[in-house]
Amino acid sequence: MLDIVLLGSGGGMPMPHRFLSSLLINYKGRKILVDCGEGTQVSMRMVKWGFKSIDLICITHGHGDHILGLPGLLATIGNSGRTEPITIIGPEGIENIINGLRVAVPYLPYGINIIESPKKLLGISVLLKGMEVREIIHEDFINKDMVISTLELDHSLPCIGYSLYIPRRPKFYVEKAIFNQVPRELWKRLQNGETIIYKGRTYDPSMVLGDKRKGIKLSYITDTRPINTIPDFIKGSDLFICEGTYGDNRDLKKAIKNKHMTFAEAAKLAYEGNVKKLLLTHFSPVLDEPEIYIKNAEDIFMNTIVGYDRFTKTLSFSC
Repeated sequence: MLDIVLLGSGGGMPMPHRFLSSLLINYKGRKILVDCGEGTQVSMRMVKWGFKSIDLICITHGHGDHILGLPGLLATIGNSGRTEPITIIGPEGIENIINGLRVAVPYLPYGINIIESPKKLLGISVLLKGMEVREIIHEDFINKDMVISTLELDHSLPCIGYSLYIPRRPKFYVEKAIFNQVPRELWKRLQNGETIIYKGRTYDPSMVLGDKRKGIKLSYITDTRPINTIPDFIKGSDLFICEGTYGDNRDLKKAIKNKHMTFAEAAKLAYEGNVKKLLLTHFSPVLDEPEIYIKNAEDIFMNTIVGYDRFTKTLSFSC
């Protein structure tokens, strides 16, 4: 299972009832943070998910409403007793941005690893003391706990979207292993995806496993115009979290000028990407009640949710 909480659903400036962009993901007791706008720490304190177990921070871009909560958060994580390093992923220029923000927090009890503008898939392994992040060289990522991919977006400065995929291993069948005369001592290794040569015979995982099974996919796109690469990137997502800076269709010119999206444009992407659910976020400060515009999205993609601070959802494997 994958648990998510929308810590902040606003864009531009924080409001009394709405903090700025931030999403927290909990998987196997470890956490990933996507963006860190002002108010992130307050929301985290309110949901009581904890600070120390944040292993990975994914930044979409360098605008203040997505990063200015970061220095304080890094300090709080340090004060929580963490000593293991944290990995920060971001677009081109993220290293300079992080180094600039670190002027406010120069002394931390843990290291920071920065991955700038990744071009390859990133494999996540959940270990005892945190998440290990490594590039995936081959397409076979069944043994990874999670796979992260990124997409360059169309905003006023370098910006990337994120897709998180949790692979699901095929089901192990004892009767299939017995039928194929697979030695019992090889079962576990074959279940983990190994092909083994043992006593002159080759044993393949297909000899003990069933068909491939769909995993869990979560996609996050914000601060961009809709571009034709997004539908394929988000395709089949169990949850597609997308910016809806403007709810009113009449604000399309503003959206184009500021390189953002309307509810209707986000819904069109959800429809084209054949996702299960669309969660709208990153609302303009003037959009005081975004829910009144939900029909503009539902007319195109019915399974739409208008997000709000501390909206929580659990994603599970399908049967």
